[in-house]
Amino acid sequence: MRVVLGCDHGGLTLKGVLHSELSERGYTVEDCGTYGHDSVDYPDYAKVVVEKVVSGAADRGILICGTGQGMAMTANKMPGVRAAVVSDVFSAKMAMQHNDARVLCLGERIIGPSLALEITSAWLEANFEGGRHQRRVDKISG
Repeated sequence: MRVVLGCDHGGLTLKGVLHSELSERGYTVEDCGTYGHDSVDYPDYAKVVVEKVVSGAADRGILICGTGQGMAMTANKMPGVRAAVVSDVFSAKMAMQHNDARVLCLGERIIGPSLALEITSAWLEANFEGGRHQRRVDKISG
């Protein structure tokens, strides 16, 4: 599975943790920045990640900022994507199974690295169930 990561300055540390762990687990990981602690604008990084997911260059995307909210707001304005802000394992699993949320948004200032890894694992291991959920997802998209 190809996973693309992006963050602003508020998510840099967590992005590094996820990049290392996912690479170790055998995922193909692409890091789209940011790469330093200088203040940057989260929409710039959200757009790059979402474009890669929508185009098929990546299977899933993970966006990280202080709360995950700004990244999700930006991502969800772009056609063809559903992004979910998640702070617990159950919601991560359901975001994928029921909503086909191919972009996960995390808040470094909200969750710690251990929980972030659990959330990410649950989301990556889940698959969209389709069926009645497809009808609902179609209503979001159309």
